[in-house]
Amino acid sequence: MSLFDTRVPAVLLRIDRNPFHHGTMGAVRSLGRAGVDVHVVADCTGSPVRGSRFVRQLHPPPRPGASPDDIAAVLRRVAARIPHPAVLIPMDDASAVAVGALREELTPTYLLPQQPGALAERVADKAELAEVCAAAGVPHPETLIPESAEQASAMAWRLGLPVVAKWSRPWLLPTEGGLRSTVVVRSTQQARELYLRSAEAGSRLLLQEFLPPGPDGDWFFHGYADRSGVMRAGGPGVKEQSWPRAAGLTAVGHWRSNPRVRSLAERLAGALGYRGILDLDFRRCGTTGDYHLLDFNPRPGAQFRLFTDSAGLDVVRALHLDLTHRPLPDGTPLPGRAFVVENYAPLTALRPAPGGREFAWHAADDRGPGWAMWALWGRHVSRRLLDRARRMCTRRGYREAAHVVRQGAAPVPSLTDLTELTGPAGLSDLPGDEKASSC
Repeated sequence: MSLFDTRVPAVLLRIDRNPFHHGTMGAVRSLGRAGVDVHVVADCTGSPVRGSRFVRQLHPPPRPGASPDDIAAVLRRVAARIPHPAVLIPMDDASAVAVGALREELTPTYLLPQQPGALAERVADKAELAEVCAAAGVPHPETLIPESAEQASAMAWRLGLPVVAKWSRPWLLPTEGGLRSTVVVRSTQQARELYLRSAEAGSRLLLQEFLPPGPDGDWFFHGYADRSGVMRAGGPGVKEQSWPRAAGLTAVGHWRSNPRVRSLAERLAGALGYRGILDLDFRRCGTTGDYHLLDFNPRPGAQFRLFTDSAGLDVVRALHLDLTHRPLPDGTPLPGRAFVVENYAPLTALRPAPGGREFAWHAADDRGPGWAMWALWGRHVSRRLLDRARRMCTRRGYREAAHVVRQGAAPVPSLTDLTELTGPAGLSDLPGDEKASSC
């Protein structure tokens, strides 16, 4: 007999347009294998997710930047086509913030954790997170919020260059214009210029102390705070490889015991009265040894399947079981398990994994997405390389028109250039070396 109430479907909501979002793939498989009907409200055009045998139905998503009313209308249309109530799982920050704000309106047709509607927005906002950490006694990099371009320049100097610049609400950033959610600022002039783009960004600029990355320095914690506030499932993990290198999302991670990280996560969730799935990013300070919270994501992290215990429980399954009033199985943690995103770490994917391993895309019982990923990824990389070649030729043509130069071989892209080129669509807001993020 199934542990799950399979009469209750799950609806995965994702507003961002990244076709290579492997967290969505993990949630589809986790619940689908449990016998739950999984509906995906996301743009899966050109995404391996659409090839999964565990997807019950795909639904058109809200447009990027959609208003809460528009998002509610989309979710009402989905609810009209499926048995309800259904468990609703936001898969990105924009969705989590919107669902939190719409909680009362959505409750008749969707099952959601009981928590204040503004809490998801509060913890996802990078500026407010600094205040949350201070109140809870959780270490956080020193953070300053300028109110003018001149202040931005002065604060960058005060913190000591380089500093990290973040937009407080990255889900509001325009898809065009080249603004990144996080960037390392290396001059006071750069800080000043960023501040002048605040209106374009749609939220406040904040400047933050830079904590250099180091070995075993980037950690994450995934967990599910149940209806009584107890942290269930999940665990702490260390980021061993990332994309882009030394930051960005987790390409290779391992489940490791870390009581200090777990204690900080439980302290913060308890102080907030948080309920539901959370994904926290920490960086250990090489000088003090303190673990500083960098990000609080009020939804599943992309590598949540790393933390699958001996009973098969992960944070997404814990959510479904808890909201349908089913008991959660008692499993034991499995430290040593690895999580590998094959298109970002192909060599690691070929090595033995004695502690067990979860792939982002490949699965023996669901082969379609893995094969589709490589075909789509190959086309994506080829397109990016061709675009770069065209830009190089255009720039070279301008230079030759301006003055006579000796002809030579075309420049060969460096490995760094190729890494930049092969980044997935929809992830251009990730920085090169400044943000430890598991999204």
